[in-house]
Amino acid sequence: MIPRTRHAAVLAIPLLLLVSRSVAQEKTGTAQDVEKRLKAAQKPHGVTPLDNVLSTLFATHNFKQAAISPDGNSVAWVEEVHSKNGVISGRTVIYVKNLKSGAPPKRLGAGVADSLHAESDVAWSSDSQKIAFLSDAAKKGQLQLHVINAAGGTAKILTNVKGFLANPGWSPDGKTIAVLFTENATRASGPLVAETPATGEIKDTFFEQRLAVVDLPTGKLTQITPADTYIYEYDWSPDGKHFVVSSALGNGDNNWWVAELSTLDATTGLLKSIYKPKLQIANPVWSPDGKQIAFIEGLMSDEGLTGGDIYIIASDGSEAKNLTKDRKASAAWLGWLPDKKILFSEYVGGNSAIATLDPATGKIEQHWSAEGALTSAGVFGFLLSPSKDGKAVAGIFRSFSHAPEVVVITPESPTPTLVTSRNASLKPAWGEAKSITWKNDGHEVQGWLLYPRDFDPAKKYPLVVYVHGGPSHITLSHWPGTHDFSSGLAAMGYFVLSPNPRGSFGQGEAFTRANVKDFGYGDFKDIMAGVDEALKVAPIDPNRLGITGWSYGGFMTMWAVTQTNRFKAAMAGAGLSNWQSYYGQNLIDQWMIPFFGKSVYDDPEIYAKSSPINFIKKAKTPTLILVGDSDGEVPAPQSYEFWHALKTLGVETQFFVYEREGHLFANPKHQRDVIARTLAWFDAHLRQ
Repeated sequence: MIPRTRHAAVLAIPLLLLVSRSVAQEKTGTAQDVEKRLKAAQKPHGVTPLDNVLSTLFATHNFKQAAISPDGNSVAWVEEVHSKNGVISGRTVIYVKNLKSGAPPKRLGAGVADSLHAESDVAWSSDSQKIAFLSDAAKKGQLQLHVINAAGGTAKILTNVKGFLANPGWSPDGKTIAVLFTENATRASGPLVAETPATGEIKDTFFEQRLAVVDLPTGKLTQITPADTYIYEYDWSPDGKHFVVSSALGNGDNNWWVAELSTLDATTGLLKSIYKPKLQIANPVWSPDGKQIAFIEGLMSDEGLTGGDIYIIASDGSEAKNLTKDRKASAAWLGWLPDKKILFSEYVGGNSAIATLDPATGKIEQHWSAEGALTSAGVFGFLLSPSKDGKAVAGIFRSFSHAPEVVVITPESPTPTLVTSRNASLKPAWGEAKSITWKNDGHEVQGWLLYPRDFDPAKKYPLVVYVHGGPSHITLSHWPGTHDFSSGLAAMGYFVLSPNPRGSFGQGEAFTRANVKDFGYGDFKDIMAGVDEALKVAPIDPNRLGITGWSYGGFMTMWAVTQTNRFKAAMAGAGLSNWQSYYGQNLIDQWMIPFFGKSVYDDPEIYAKSSPINFIKKAKTPTLILVGDSDGEVPAPQSYEFWHALKTLGVETQFFVYEREGHLFANPKHQRDVIARTLAWFDAHLRQ
């Protein structure tokens, strides 16, 4: 899960850092012993499987965004900058390629030629002639809005603000650019970055992300939404006179889970609520005639991890209607086409797909499906970047067998057409991936079984279960990033099972909601049934099983070792050990209500029944625990509490806290250490 808190871990940090130095000496599984056992598995030529996987992951060129021009003739993308030693932290570049001319891509950006900056958030003008983007070329660490001709030239800086800018969007007439602006913010918004430590009197203070408009000729920025309202997403109306926004009063970190749908007058700033959802909403967009608004509503544990049903509502707030009720899939993104159909992406089982929906008839046509992950931005969502007519879609495609590349999909060529070939030389350091399904409690559950590298069917192998975060999320076939240690296990000679148990996306809203008030019970049964299925279909040694995960996967790992002794080793990353204490440690209690029904103060028993700490005396499994000291999503004291209990009860454990890291680690050295330490832990406990 990726809920958010700001101050919870502050007092515990100094103690935890000392703990991370001392815990390595606990029991027999010291860090030194683990490293020795890992080195003993070296190949004869001196290169370890760990070396292979690290070199593969850190040599991968990663793309942050891909955006096709409205006319479908060009694609712009943002990619990380690499040096001989890997990614240059925080530096990104923008390229544009004309798909018709066959000419090589051109680099666009701010500052002097070939200078390196943080550049992102590409947005095409409606005539496909210009590109708006954000860059810190003027001052490192401070993004400003720029505009440049798509054909090249010098970028014009439009803003001179202090704070955080995001998501520029052109007005229909091309005279104005809207942008999300958090004035005087000291860091990027979002649930994954490291929190800023707080001292002194702790108050419920926050910065509001407001919608602003920038006049193109003058660069004047005007904030048009109220100062007490946080804006999450927006879309221009076709006539440019209004916006539709998802917003909430007060603390934006905490209140996304109760955000409402509103219309906003672009001139007066008048905000009018038109829909109060029962669950969470995302991706509101106007219909071409301005009469309707489409959006996605469903049970979502995290902003940005979208999955649910497609709804439409009249722009005046009447006649809200669910267009995909009972569909065995989860919509992840949507946009309107000129013919008034809705183009959308969805998760179907463990696959991704693109389809169209006719709101008038309810007819759905699937146009593309694949074993792989496609997105136009980030790594967690399934966002599309379509041309205006919807006949071409750009995105970043990746799978277990294909490293990420920018691609275009068209009706004439449903197989993705490569726009880039940055990773053409990379080959998987792990084995083949197979989708498997199994039945449990009336559910058909899907998961991915990643085979060991150099698989020999005559041998028996250990298995590690890798549980995804969320819980409202899904594991697709994907090329792992530097934060993903599961592929390294397969490279080291393990089967890896990545299940999508109830609570996941991909099988409809009822399946996603099936773990409400039931964390650790039905979903855990689904996972264990998946282990049994894996034992049936692959040569796995049942006496060498492990389990791991990060965030909700970290919770499930802590839960697993208190419920069964089938696992001989475990690694819990940023896990939750005690839902009751967690509720009081974080400042985002709103996210928990849809899943637990009530607050911990109104129904403490529902939180207690799913807390691993309440079953800790059953734990016997050697467990490695990892967390960042500035994790605002799952505060470090949750890991400390579990480690302390294991140590007290004499269960083999190690605990490592990483300095100045949030929920997802940013420091490449720490990313490498997480991978190496996790692999070494399992290697020490599951090797014969």
